[in-house]
Amino acid sequence: MSLSYLVTHSGGFHADELLSSVVLTRLYPEARIVRSREECWITPAPDRVIYDVGRAYDPEAGVFDHHQKDAPLREDGQPYSSFGLIWRHFGRDYLQALSVPQADIEDIYASFDSSFVLPVDLMDNGALDPSVAGPLADLTLPALLETLKPPFDVDDPNADDRAFLEALGVARSFVEAAISRKAARLRAEAMVCGAIAKAGTSRILELPQGMPFRSAIEKTGADHLLFVIHPRGTDWTLTTIRVGGDTFDNRADLPAAWAGLTDGALEEVTGVNGAKFCHNGRFIAVANSREAILRMADLAVADVV
Repeated sequence: MSLSYLVTHSGGFHADELLSSVVLTRLYPEARIVRSREECWITPAPDRVIYDVGRAYDPEAGVFDHHQKDAPLREDGQPYSSFGLIWRHFGRDYLQALSVPQADIEDIYASFDSSFVLPVDLMDNGALDPSVAGPLADLTLPALLETLKPPFDVDDPNADDRAFLEALGVARSFVEAAISRKAARLRAEAMVCGAIAKAGTSRILELPQGMPFRSAIEKTGADHLLFVIHPRGTDWTLTTIRVGGDTFDNRADLPAAWAGLTDGALEEVTGVNGAKFCHNGRFIAVANSREAILRMADLAVADVV
C-alpha cells in the first residue's frame, strides 16, 4: 500500500493518536501527517489512513476511529482507542519494519498489546482511572505525553501542530525502546534457559553477562535457584531473584551481616578477598573476580539453607 497522507484530528492531542502516528510514520515515512477535521480530509480515499477521527471503524476504507456509537470492542469487551485499532491492523508490519525476528513477532505483538497498548486504550476511553497509579498518576505515559501540549493561552494557530510533531519524537522513543526491550528479553530467555540446564541442581545460576533472567527461571520451573552471578566490566556481580514482577521480595536475601559494607569491611565479614560491595537492601553484591563472587554466592546459599 502506498499512502500520501496520515490524517488525524486537529487541535489538542492525546496519547492514542500520537502513538498511532508512531506506528504509521514508521511504515509510511513518505506520507504527510495532516491534522484536520475538514470533511475533505476525513473522507476515505485510497491515498490516506484516517485515525482518531471520522466517526467510523472501517479498515477496508482506511478509517480507524473509536468515538462513534457502537464503537469497536476487543473480544473480551474492553474498548479500543485509535492506538489499539492501528496496532491491531498494523502492529505486525510495524514489528517487521523494526527488524524483529519473524519467530518473535507474534509473541512481541501480543505482549506489547497487553502491556502497552491496552492501558492506553483503557485510559483514553475512561475505562481505567488514572488514580490507580496512585502518586505516579501524573507520570504515566499518557499523562506525560499530554504535558507536551502547548499552554492554553499560547496565541499561535500552529502551536498544536508544532507541539504534536515534537511530541511524536518523544512518543517514538518510548514505543521503540519498549519493543527493543521485549525483543532483548526473548534473546536473553534463550540464553538463560541454556544456563539453567548447565547449572543442574545448583542454587547458583551463572550467566555470561547481565541480562533479564526471571522470566526464563519461571518458565523452566527452576524453583531451586536462589542467586545469579555474572561479570560486569572487570568485576563480578551476585544478585537475588525476585519472587514476582510486582514485588521487591526475593527468594532469598543476601546475608544481613553484609548489608551496606564495602571493600575491607566486607572482606572481613565474608572472609573473601576481593569482596567489594553489598547494597544495604541486600539484593546485590560485587567482587573483583569470578572466584570471589562464587565464594560469596556459596556463603549466601549457606546462610539460607
